[in-house]
Amino acid sequence: MLTPFTQIQNAIASWWSEFTLQTKLMAAATLVVSLVMSGLTFWAVNTIQLDAKMNDNRFGSDLGLLLANNTAPLIAEDDFSGLARFSGRFFRSTSSVRYIIYADRSGEIFFGIPYSQAEVQNSLTIKRHIELPSDYVPHSDLPFIRQHQTPNGEITDVFVPLHHNGNYLGVLAVGINPNATIVASSNLTRDVTISVFITIWAMVILGNVFNALMITKPIKELLVGVKNIAAKNFKQRINLPLRGELGELIASFNLMAEKLEKYEEQNIEELTSEKARLETLVSTIADGAVLIDTDMQIILVNPTARHIFDWEGKDVKGQNILHHLPSELTVKLTKPLYDVIDGEASKGQVDKEQDEKPSLQKDLPTKDEFSINLTKPVRRSVRVLLSKVLDRERENIRGIALTVQDITREVELNEAKSQFISNVSHELRTPLFNIKSFIETLSEYGDDLTEVQKKEFLETANHETDRLTRLVNDVLDLSRLEASRSYNMSAVDLIQPVEQTLRTCQLNAKDQGITLHKDIEEELPPVLGHYDLLLQVFTNLVGNALKFTNSGGKVTIKAYKVTAEESTAISHVRIEVKDTGIGIPPEDKEAIFERFFRVENRVHTLEGTGLGLSIVKNIIDKHHSQVFIESEVGKGTTFWFDLSVYREAPEEPKLIVSD
Repeated sequence: MLTPFTQIQNAIASWWSEFTLQTKLMAAATLVVSLVMSGLTFWAVNTIQLDAKMNDNRFGSDLGLLLANNTAPLIAEDDFSGLARFSGRFFRSTSSVRYIIYADRSGEIFFGIPYSQAEVQNSLTIKRHIELPSDYVPHSDLPFIRQHQTPNGEITDVFVPLHHNGNYLGVLAVGINPNATIVASSNLTRDVTISVFITIWAMVILGNVFNALMITKPIKELLVGVKNIAAKNFKQRINLPLRGELGELIASFNLMAEKLEKYEEQNIEELTSEKARLETLVSTIADGAVLIDTDMQIILVNPTARHIFDWEGKDVKGQNILHHLPSELTVKLTKPLYDVIDGEASKGQVDKEQDEKPSLQKDLPTKDEFSINLTKPVRRSVRVLLSKVLDRERENIRGIALTVQDITREVELNEAKSQFISNVSHELRTPLFNIKSFIETLSEYGDDLTEVQKKEFLETANHETDRLTRLVNDVLDLSRLEASRSYNMSAVDLIQPVEQTLRTCQLNAKDQGITLHKDIEEELPPVLGHYDLLLQVFTNLVGNALKFTNSGGKVTIKAYKVTAEESTAISHVRIEVKDTGIGIPPEDKEAIFERFFRVENRVHTLEGTGLGLSIVKNIIDKHHSQVFIESEVGKGTTFWFDLSVYREAPEEPKLIVSD
């Protein structure tokens, strides 16, 4: 419960807080000026009064001495009648004298004006005594002066010792009235000062009331309007019926708010359009893009990032990114993200403490890069780049951009390339070592070897040389095919390259105990192709089938016509290479045609570079077709592709001119 004094104090404080700073300063200045002027006035009045007192003292002293010198002989001769006549004339002739009193040595009053005891004295007469001041000196030559207040005003008392011929006769007390003119002037000055003081404050109060009614209210309205404008509320308007400068100021404010509102609408439209273009651009890039603010809240995410992080169908905008990333990536990115944010916060403190030193934030890298393998939602490898989004002055961080690149294929190619280098190194080293070993043996111990042994050594060296040749040829063929070299296509009768392939591979198949078979449909039309390239396709596919088929198995080359749907016309010719080998696992079917990829690395250690099927794929691509695979582990594999039927261009009609 507040006390009345506290309530009044709070009311005054609330009332005072309503005034503007200018009004408060004006009131304080008025108070200071009025106090100073009042102080100067009262100082002047006090000085005048002091001077008047000094004049009264001098006047009383001179008057007392004059009266004492004239009356002391009369008192010494006991001439009280003469004393009364002289004192009476003196009292009547001087308006400043209030009283005249004579007392003897003991202080008993024996004569006084306006009353006296000297004329009639009897037993009933009351004797009066004068009360002398404690500082009064009877034998002094100078009078004693003091002032005291009476109901009729201030009086100056003058006590003059009476001496005659060296004898102390008593004391003369004279009362002197103050100077009426000076008193009236002092009172007038004081009254005028008080009136001026009251008038000033009355004008201040009236001015503040006028200010509150006519100026403060519009200013407050303008202040509220400015705050609303600062808060981007451009619909703010001020409706006050004022004229003059305030009216013009309010009209200018309303005009400014109207222009800002139109400018805001235009900017919003432009920003919306720009945002739509930006979102369209971000949504079309192949890499994933995520934009977060300094609170790690997601602002923007494109479809690629949604697919990589399995955010499709989820509303992740406005949420903390660390709560939605895969666990492996969350562990990897948490510290770098917080380091960027904390680095920005600490930069502000460093800038305050070291204003003249360069900003530490500018020395920090603007990008961080991480590579990591994800297991969810699918197994893939990604590269994440963190980029700081700076403001226009490039001093403060406004956000962080995450660029996510799916590098699964790149990682697989690098692994395959590393495997290929390892395979090629092994394939080169083994035949070279064998060739060198057999040749050194022939060179050093040729005389001790039989002709059969020499022939065997030379055949082995020749076989190893063929291995090196095949390896180099495979690499060169793949490079030539991937160089986008164009080939002239012509009519090819498939029976010829098929039979040539079977003749080439027959010996190898016989050594392995595998049967080679062809199944060529009769009256097969020629196809549009390149003979040498198609021969290489058949050779690689049959050789690959022989390598993965066990003894007793079978490899078949099949070719037949394929008609178009709802028509009897031949649209193309299909070629199949089928074996009864070990088959290919389902997880390897997509990668089987990649360069350097070798299924045998996972099942056994046969010779090979992993380039044969990649060469096949490239050759079939050159023929504007596609190679397919059907396989089952333990039962065999079938490779097949289609080739267009060769059609001769129609001859242009000849113009026959008759005579």
